[in-house]
This record gives sequence, structure tokens and C-alpha cells, in this order.
Amino acid sequence: MAVKTVTVSNERSERDVVPLVKLMTIAAWALLGIGLVLSLLSLDHFSDQNTMLMVGIGFMVGSVFVYVIRTAIHLVHSRAVSKTE
Repeated sequence: MAVKTVTVSNERSERDVVPLVKLMTIAAWALLGIGLVLSLLSLDHFSDQNTMLMVGIGFMVGSVFVYVIRTAIHLVHSRAVSKTE
């Protein structure tokens, strides 16, 4: 009978959030661009019954949320790194 041992490290592993921050930045700008295009293509009938306009506005609002979440992740990570140094 073989005995297997597992070593558990108590060291805290830091995550690299730079790729996530870059991806979220690109996603936020892409969503903003899509929202602007959809909104500008359907400005002729400016009302809440215009589905394409409402979807475009939704994309633009969503891009702001994605960018705010990206900024929060970046700030929290920066603060955590500065505290450990």
C-alpha cells in the first residue's frame, strides 16, 4: 500500500489581474462602440418604442458598468500590492 502525501503551502499566491484589466478595458470600449453605432443608426424615430435605440443605450450604459468594475479590480489589486511591499 502506497502512502501519498500532499504538501500545502500557506504562502499567499498573488493573482495577475493585468490580463483581466486589459480584457475588460477592450470589452468596455467595444460595448460603447456597438452602443453608439446602434443608437446613431436608429435616431430617426426617437422614442421608447424604438428597440434598436433602446438596445444601443443599454450597451452604452453596460460599457460604463464594465469599466467601473475594471477600475475597481485594478485599484484593489494595486492597493494590495502596495501594502505587501
